[in-house]
Amino acid sequence: MGIYFNPGNSGFQRIVNSEYVDKTGLIFQINRSIGTMNNLTCISRPRRFGKSYAAQMLCAYYDCSCDSRSLFDDREIAKTEGYLDHLNQYHVINLDITGFISAAASMDIPLFQVPNLITDTISRELAEGYPELSGKNLTDALVDCVEKTGKKFVFVIDEWDALIREAKGDTALQRKYLNLLRGWFKNGNFTSKAVAAAYMTGILPIKKDGSQSAISDFREVTILDPGRFVKFTGFTADEVKGLCEKYGMPFEEAQKWYDGYDFPGTGAIYNPYSLMCAMENRKFGSYWKKTTAAESLMTYINMDFEGMQEITARLIAGEDVEVRTDGFENDFETFKSRDDVLTLLIHLGYLTWNEEGTARIPNEEVRTEFEKILEGTGVSRKWMELINRSRRLLEDTLAGKADEVAGAIEAVRATQYAPVFYNNEQALRYVVKFAYIAAIDQYLKVEELPSGKGIADIVYLPRRKSLLPALIVELKWDKSSEGAIRQIRDRNYPAVLRDYGGEIVMAGINYNPKTKAHTCEIERISGR
Repeated sequence: MGIYFNPGNSGFQRIVNSEYVDKTGLIFQINRSIGTMNNLTCISRPRRFGKSYAAQMLCAYYDCSCDSRSLFDDREIAKTEGYLDHLNQYHVINLDITGFISAAASMDIPLFQVPNLITDTISRELAEGYPELSGKNLTDALVDCVEKTGKKFVFVIDEWDALIREAKGDTALQRKYLNLLRGWFKNGNFTSKAVAAAYMTGILPIKKDGSQSAISDFREVTILDPGRFVKFTGFTADEVKGLCEKYGMPFEEAQKWYDGYDFPGTGAIYNPYSLMCAMENRKFGSYWKKTTAAESLMTYINMDFEGMQEITARLIAGEDVEVRTDGFENDFETFKSRDDVLTLLIHLGYLTWNEEGTARIPNEEVRTEFEKILEGTGVSRKWMELINRSRRLLEDTLAGKADEVAGAIEAVRATQYAPVFYNNEQALRYVVKFAYIAAIDQYLKVEELPSGKGIADIVYLPRRKSLLPALIVELKWDKSSEGAIRQIRDRNYPAVLRDYGGEIVMAGINYNPKTKAHTCEIERISGR
């Protein structure tokens, strides 16, 4: 038993000794592929979504050098057909590519030599177990090992794309690494003789070679369409409810902070890493910053492809934006359009995507990362103008300057930020949310908040320890701003803010489609 060749089950043993949510059903999906033409699987998903846990689980299940029945007999996989047929029946090659990159750095080995380091390391461990295979070409040695033992190999490759990400712009190294993988998984003779299955996981799908995948024999499962692997992508709502009940934490807060993706037939999929941090710490909040490899959003925002900064502002304001994902080349340096940047942010977990072709910020945790942009340095002059204009609007609203507020909404309406068709209350809602984008720095925005005898359109709640008043915004289309204020009072919308206790600013905003003008009415009341 080695580190890379037949690593045993100790890694998964440590996982199940901790708080473990059963995801062993993933094994059945891989078992189904063994002995078929679809036995090569590449699953990409964002950071902190349990990729390494899945890799350790697969190693423990397939590795013939250990007995893992006690780890799996009471799990979901034990109830499936073929459970014992594949349990501990294969040689395993387990590779964490980030580990090889770190090892190369510690030994002052050039990054270009990492593919050689991978093959040399596997060859050395294989020869330690089977000395007669020493000195042979790795692929020949693996085939001979299968012939000698009667057991094929299962390849488990974690962070497969780390070298592609690390070698940005180094096409020679990328080609060398991809050729190594092609030698294992696009060599029909070797694959059929030696490979029972392969499972690769990383952030990015397999890099494209032209318009096609560089290793085309893999079945690719991405965060854009996880298919039958969807419930193994993260935690389901039922799993989160169970954890919240066990730890005495409110499910609604977990939903607000960590609900990241939503898929037809499965529903919400939650971020496992942050959810477990919240449970263990008994505290909801952002745990993104605790991941050392978090990408800098500012890098991508400041590329400003086709108004990327304005698109970011729309996202922060709570809007969905259209994204075409099919042109992305699955790397960190080939950006031809805004769509490519947005697609990368989807794969990184900063945005969630739906089948209608739109993306949005998924939850409060990720929203805090975007909010840091407002506090950062190095943003463009156009971006700062947008933020400063929004801050003035907020100040005028809190000061009761209704005419100035109406004028500011008019100004936003006249920009490229407004919907193409400004013809209903939803369009007005969009413009108003965008206009108040700077409020997210000091407020929590809640849309359609049930209160009193109705539902308030937009409520801005001051963040903890703030001395600012709460803000209720009621919207009207082709009616009157006075009527909006009257509705706030008549339906007692401020009732929901009773516990808040501070002052409340009520703003009624109306758009008259005949005069093409906005009007505003503002009142301030005590929340006590």
